Parts: sequence; structure tokens; C-alpha cells
Amino acid sequence: MIGRIERSGHTMIVDGKHYRTIWPVEDGWQIVIIDQTLLPFEFKEVRLESLEDAAHAIAEMLVRGAPLIGATTAYGVALAMHADPSNANLNHACEKLLKTRPTAVNLRWALREMQHVLSALPIGQREQAAYQRAAEICDDDVAICSAIGDNGHRLIADQWEKKNRQSPINILTHCNAGWLATVDWGTALAPIYKAHNAGIPVHVWVDETRPRNQGFNLTAWELAQHGVPHTMIVDNVGGHLMQRGQVDLCIVGTDRTTSTGDVCNKIGTYLKALAACDNDIPFYVALPGPTIDWDAKDGLQDIPIEQRASIEVTHMTGQMEDGRVRTLRIAPEGSAAENHAFDITPASLITGLITERGVTEASQAALAAMYPEKAEGQP
Repeated sequence: MIGRIERSGHTMIVDGKHYRTIWPVEDGWQIVIIDQTLLPFEFKEVRLESLEDAAHAIAEMLVRGAPLIGATTAYGVALAMHADPSNANLNHACEKLLKTRPTAVNLRWALREMQHVLSALPIGQREQAAYQRAAEICDDDVAICSAIGDNGHRLIADQWEKKNRQSPINILTHCNAGWLATVDWGTALAPIYKAHNAGIPVHVWVDETRPRNQGFNLTAWELAQHGVPHTMIVDNVGGHLMQRGQVDLCIVGTDRTTSTGDVCNKIGTYLKALAACDNDIPFYVALPGPTIDWDAKDGLQDIPIEQRASIEVTHMTGQMEDGRVRTLRIAPEGSAAENHAFDITPASLITGLITERGVTEASQAALAAMYPEKAEGQP
């Protein structure tokens, strides 16, 4: 398998072909990713040949989204084991990858998985085992996201029934939590794809998601590839649309969720949740089990918020009329800029969590009941 997959039950479509976001070269050890920093202007496959390549891809957001970061982390360890399967290099690889992005918990989870498998094996068996476990993590992610789609699809179907099947379901999302953020299907967009495939008329309001514009650059692009009706809006329009009755429900993703149901997601999510609460609009968060941080109980206190370079705020990248892609300054020189990548949405503002095991309320008791094997020993 080299990325294009012909099996049914997958949704990543680019120019009519099925893809995953990450895959091993057939009969080889290199890994291929899609450089998401070039979208929507260019679709480019990039090969990762070393631990350093994988770390760079994560840190510079060639790959992004908590599940895909986890998958890339696993393959980064595999690349390190290809070069040198020693204990010293295993430890070095895990330390280097851990420093790439601080917020998405899937990165730490994937490192724990790889260390658990590899540290118990003789050095000569580590390379093969690393690639095998990384592939399993990817396959598991596809199955998890597909199940999230099935469970969230039912919520959309219920909303359509409430509207007597008379008009499309308008869904507002934020940032990109589609297949580009995972290995396939996505989290927040998986229910939308499932509903669309089932013939339910859906329409998606796509936030631009400044400062990196993942809504415009990624979500709108992949929805267009799949043929899902959508409209792009600037970040501050969501509340206005909710007040006018033009949003039926919100579905967003998450980079880390506490054991008590607080959600850390792309900056701006909290404001959407506040507006949804004020207008009595259901606000759902779609998440895979590995995104839950069972050691975290208070989102504001326990989750580190990544601070990214100010250039992402002061500059924007776009395509000129002649087709050239250019980055331009949009702010005055000398003015300071802060770039907080994520914010915390408290559990009290969340209608429900859409997981691979079902839909549950955002609370410690509900999550513990949904994942009893993970919550065991938690107070």
C-alpha cells in the first residue's frame, strides 16, 4: 500500500483518488506525507528519511492534527530504529520528538506506545517491530475515526428529523479536524462525511481559523474534494450566524481533553462554544480515545498552550493573480504580536463528546464509564 487505497470505507479523496495522510514507501523504509503547508495551492508528497525529517515535519506543521502527529511520531521512532536501534538512540529519538509540539497529547501517547514495544525487544528486532507498531497505530486511527463518524452521523440524522427533512443541516466547525488532521476520515468532519455519503443534505460553515487559516486552506479544500457543500466565513461571523438561526449544531475537534471533559482545541474554539451556549445550539467535540489525557483534570492548569512564532500573526500567505504563492506582511513593523495556538473550552459549555465508543457528556464520570480500563485508578 502506497497511500492510494482502493478498499471501501475510506474518505480521503484527492482528484478522485483515495489517500492516507501518511504511509510507508512500498518495499522500503521511507515514509511519505502530504506537505500541508502548501495546501490549497499545491498538493505535494514529501518523503521522510530520518528522525530529523519527522521532527521537522511535526514542528513546522507539514503534518498537524493530534492523531496525525501521533502517527508521524510513531514512524519517526521507526526511522530512528532503521538508522540505529540502540537504547541510546531510542531514548534520543523519543526526547527529540517530545519537544516538537507541546499541546497535542497523541504525541506523548505514541512515544509511550513505541517505547513499551521496543524497549522489551532485542536490538536486532526493533526496526521491524517499530514499523509494524507504527502501521498498527495508523490502522487503528482509521478505524477509530470511522467509528466517530458513525456515532456523530446519528446526531446529524436526528437534527434532520427535527427539521422534518425539509432543509439542509447547517454545521459550524473550526480549524481543520478532517482527514488531513488524522490518518483518514477525520474527527469533527467524519460525521459530516458519513452524513453526506448517506444522502443527508449538509452544509458546513468553515471558519478561516487565523492565524494559519487552516479552515480556509485545509477544511474548505478537503470538503471541496469530497463534494460537501460549504461556505467560508471569517472567524468573527459564527456568533452572528447563530443569532440568526443559521447554525443547527457545532462540531469541533480537540488536541487534548482532560479526564474531566475540558477540551483544548485551536484558538477561537472557546468563543464559538460561548456563542453556541448563549443561542442554545448543540456544541459537540469529536475525539479519539488516545486524545484524552487521563493525568489532566483542569484544562487551564494542566494543559500547556503552545506559543508559536509571531510571524504567523503579522504575515499571511496567499496566491497572486499570476499563480505565484507569496507571504506578505499585514501588520506594521515594530508592533508586538502574540500567537497563542490553542484555548480551553470548559466541560460546562460542551453538549457532548463524540468518541469511537459512542456519544457521552463531558464529565469525569461519563468518560470513566466510557473508558473504564483507562480511568482505573483515577480519583
